[in-house]
Amino acid sequence: MSERARWYVVHTYSGYENKVKATIEKTIENRNLQELFVDIQVPMEEVIEEKDGKQKVTLKKKFPGYVLIKMLMSDESWYVVRNTRGVTGFVGPGSKPVPLTEEEIESMGIVELPQEIDLEVGEGVRVISGPLRDFVALVQEINAEKHKIKASVDMFGRETLAELDFNQIEKLV
Repeated sequence: MSERARWYVVHTYSGYENKVKATIEKTIENRNLQELFVDIQVPMEEVIEEKDGKQKVTLKKKFPGYVLIKMLMSDESWYVVRNTRGVTGFVGPGSKPVPLTEEEIESMGIVELPQEIDLEVGEGVRVISGPLRDFVALVQEINAEKHKIKASVDMFGRETLAELDFNQIEKLV
């Protein structure tokens, strides 16, 4: 199924990105359209801000006003996206949806989430991206549905619980 699914960029009203994502996900569930939609992302990036002399990591939208959707283009999937409140249209000439190229997908940092990860609670992982990069963490909890884990990281002699995406970690061998 996902062989023919392609990534498309959808333009939204600014500030509506997460609402559009949630609405489309709900519509997919209600209409049982899982075979048409593979993934929906509002790409975020971690930004380190300094406030009152303290560094704080916050998440900011990488592309404000845009949602990325991997789907099979059909009349029905086009209709669902196009008629979602907050969507102004697909990115492409004359609002004709144009799928992203492999190069664009890579340069935009779209992450294809692995569907499964071979991990167990108590195992060690190395963080391979983000502010905790190169830290070793101990898996405390695995949420396969959301493609995330909770792991404890030893930071400055203190155990800190961090939530990490599957694509941010690799299993220690």
